[in-house]
Amino acid sequence: MVVSRRQAIREGWLHQVAVTVCRDERGRILVHQRSEQLSRFPGLYEVVVGGAVDVGESYEQAAARGLAEELGIRVLPRLLFTFLNRSGLSPHWLGVHEAVVPDTVAADPAEVAWHDWLTEPELRSALLEWRFTPDSHEAFSRYLAFRTAQS
Repeated sequence: MVVSRRQAIREGWLHQVAVTVCRDERGRILVHQRSEQLSRFPGLYEVVVGGAVDVGESYEQAAARGLAEELGIRVLPRLLFTFLNRSGLSPHWLGVHEAVVPDTVAADPAEVAWHDWLTEPELRSALLEWRFTPDSHEAFSRYLAFRTAQS
């Protein structure tokens, strides 16, 4: 049975979400504020870009589609890890990717109200001071742990 993400969230059913941590050539991380018009977490900040995985789509394909739709970027992000995320509106499998992207992005104003590049120390401060989505906190802490384990 195929259901919409909205129905999966409403029913509390597991679904898949693909997100990407975007870095520039200098290692800064893209942070954005969600549009106030979005139904989920309007106006909150995010460290990751992405969304639901469609039927028949891989995590990587969904992550690439999300980057194209939200930021106008055409790259194939690298899947780092997946985990069962219980933060947010409902439990879901979250595939966390990484991509090095251009400094200049063409953010879709229907999705992104504001964006900028932050260093890791700046982002750590922002995570304590700004209102971020639950996925951002969970995905970014696991992302940092993953990177540390790889070094």
